[in-house]
Amino acid sequence: MTKVIIQIPCYNEEATLGLTLSELPRQLPGVDQVEWLIINDGSSDRTVEVARSNGVDHIVNFEHNRGLAKGFMAGLEACLKAGADIIVNTDADNQYCAADIPKLIEPILRGEAEIVIGARPIHQIKHFSPVKKVLQNLGSWVVRLASKTDIPDAPSGFRAISRTAAMQLNVFNEYTYTLETIIQAGQRGMAMTWVPIRTNGYLRPSRLVKSIPSYIKRSILTILLIFMTYRPLQFFLTLGSLPFSVGTLLGIRWLILFFLEGTEKARVPSLVLAAILILIGFQLWIFGLVAELLSVNRKILEDIQLRLRRSEVEQAERGVRR
Repeated sequence: MTKVIIQIPCYNEEATLGLTLSELPRQLPGVDQVEWLIINDGSSDRTVEVARSNGVDHIVNFEHNRGLAKGFMAGLEACLKAGADIIVNTDADNQYCAADIPKLIEPILRGEAEIVIGARPIHQIKHFSPVKKVLQNLGSWVVRLASKTDIPDAPSGFRAISRTAAMQLNVFNEYTYTLETIIQAGQRGMAMTWVPIRTNGYLRPSRLVKSIPSYIKRSILTILLIFMTYRPLQFFLTLGSLPFSVGTLLGIRWLILFFLEGTEKARVPSLVLAAILILIGFQLWIFGLVAELLSVNRKILEDIQLRLRRSEVEQAERGVRR
């Protein structure tokens, strides 16, 4: 029996949650059971009451607001314990068209992917400013490079995740899960694809993108941190190559001038700067080697975590059967 659980992170979504839930399906092709779950991220309004009145099956409650990333991960954990074979994540502001959920889960049902991202028609969304459209495309391009995938809309929160993939995902930052999970899945070699989706009308401003500069800064930090975590040697080798190359060029210049002009113009500051830059480059390379060795422990811990999650899910399923 295949079970799909549709999860919705919520923070003060009283005004829009009812509409979002009214459009969610209770039946899907190729699926035996569909359930709904919300993550109440410390809401101070009637979000929970609206969810219950609309027949939500599971509610995860946070006493205080912990952010979108924490809410997303708590939802995955709850969905796994509730026996989900596929988890669909969507937003409470009804941004994504729920009628596209069958299209979203189809590659997982066919066994072609473990994660499917819904790609919005960015250039057709009227409430996106030209600057935001450019930044969305630029950010997605950077994520494609870092994750080695072809996902065209990395910030999209409309996605389907298989049980196996959900057990392996982790979110380290407290801002958002969208970029990090794609890079992480790509670096870990999970099968990932995308499908074109539709969007609904504009109901409220984004609570994640409070300002374009803040969003850019946070996104860049997320990409760098995840790249450092999963490709530390490559990251530090690349980073160290810049000062090492500049230092080497300065050193060659000093040697050329030394042999051409002799010792009368020693140019000591130039030689000292070259030595410092070369030393910095070597140190960054050493950091990369150490980080690469430490990543072995991370992989072991990830394997242990996966086994623990599988054990918890199996125990929860046995409890449900009883």
